[in-house]
Amino acid sequence: MKNKLVKLSAASATVLMSLPAVAADAAATAATDGMSIGTGLKLIGAGLAIGLAVIGAGQGQGHAAKAALESIGRNPQAYNKIFTPFILAMALIEFQAILGLIIAFLILGK
Repeated sequence: MKNKLVKLSAASATVLMSLPAVAADAAATAATDGMSIGTGLKLIGAGLAIGLAVIGAGQGQGHAAKAALESIGRNPQAYNKIFTPFILAMALIEFQAILGLIIAFLILGK
């Protein structure tokens, strides 16, 4: 676990250190392309909004499905009591991803 954290920290530091160079390059080409830094940041923000929402929803659905299947495996007679709350939880988790998509469209619309 510690090794993964070190690798993630190193990758994050590399990306964050290269951002000023990318921003300077974007500023230099913005005059010729007609795209401002604000537009680029909106695109990055929209991508992060939908990406993080989908990652969170996927993790949540995976954990919910695992717990429901383990519960049914331990007590098959409880299937009817587990299934309805499970479907409701899946719908609410899926709404999180849809909300991320809506937020991404709102960011792009401004």
